[in-house]
Amino acid sequence: MECFLTATGSYLPGAPIANDQIGDLLGVLEGEADVAQSVLAMNGIVTRHYAQDERQQSTQDVYDLAAQAAKACLKERSPRAPITFLSVGTTYAPFSGPGVASIVHHRLQAAGLIDRPLEISSHGGICTSAAAALVAAVRGVKLDEHQSALSIGTEHASEVLKSSAIRPIDDRAAHTDLRKSQWFMAVFLRFMLSDGAGAFLLESQPRAEGLSLRVDWTHSLSFANEAPLCMKLDNSNRLLTQDVGILTQYFYKLAAEFVRAALDHHGEELDSYRMVLPHMSSYFFRRKMEKIMQEFSHDAERPVPYWTNLATAGNTGAASIYVMLDHFLQQHEIAAGDRLLLFIPESGQFNFVLVSLTAVTS
Repeated sequence: MECFLTATGSYLPGAPIANDQIGDLLGVLEGEADVAQSVLAMNGIVTRHYAQDERQQSTQDVYDLAAQAAKACLKERSPRAPITFLSVGTTYAPFSGPGVASIVHHRLQAAGLIDRPLEISSHGGICTSAAAALVAAVRGVKLDEHQSALSIGTEHASEVLKSSAIRPIDDRAAHTDLRKSQWFMAVFLRFMLSDGAGAFLLESQPRAEGLSLRVDWTHSLSFANEAPLCMKLDNSNRLLTQDVGILTQYFYKLAAEFVRAALDHHGEELDSYRMVLPHMSSYFFRRKMEKIMQEFSHDAERPVPYWTNLATAGNTGAASIYVMLDHFLQQHEIAAGDRLLLFIPESGQFNFVLVSLTAVTS
């Protein structure tokens, strides 16, 4: 069976927040000003969104964000057959159990979007959790288990990053290089991550009118057997940390290895794609991303282009690829035959996902 992505939707809560407004919503930690300045200069994010008010009270939770993204997706298109599969991925949810998809299912019913029993699939992790949710939904349709499926990525990072919640380990005095301290590994993420959600409708048939995106293939691999733990969310204290030293040492090598393995496995060439949409946590990785593009393009001087909305949407973690594709389709005309490649890397313990799409008519 074939699988077609027939509708996309995204939701970014509240007004865009500029760099000098972050403290108004996330609060301020002692000694973080220099970190904020250097990280914001590096990551290239100009605006982002938070589901928080100026009292650091949540305006919405991660489940509500998911429901809003689903509403935006289904507003564009009603599926030909009832949705019977719901797959959701996130990094942080208030409840470890039940799974995130279970509560999102209830919120979708409350929003008047889906009022029937569903098969559900909940996915946890860092940035590839929602990509894994997408892969599960694609397989459900391709295996003819479901005619229509809804896949959602949702993140509420501000809930664990705001000053009233975060309790970083203060070991700054023990390190001459601040970046090697546990304090830095937690605090710098306050200026990297933000909130948002996105949703994809997947169907066994393309849209009757207009273009759909056929899912040609998905490819995912974990390299946890080769690399140490890099980024984690500790359930005992809700502290999110990332070791930038491990990230720098392993990311480019393993990302290139993964892309090579995926293209070889599917008999593909990067040059067959019009555009690559990569999840980038920071423009710091732009050069590394461009090196990968040059390495796998026939002409290194004219590599396959890539597109990101990181500067204006912020880094919404697992939701980023959903928000990115939705914004790309809103801002660009695509024609039948155009191919898009979604690239989702995760530094948790180095997991990667690629999704190959081709624009088609019915």
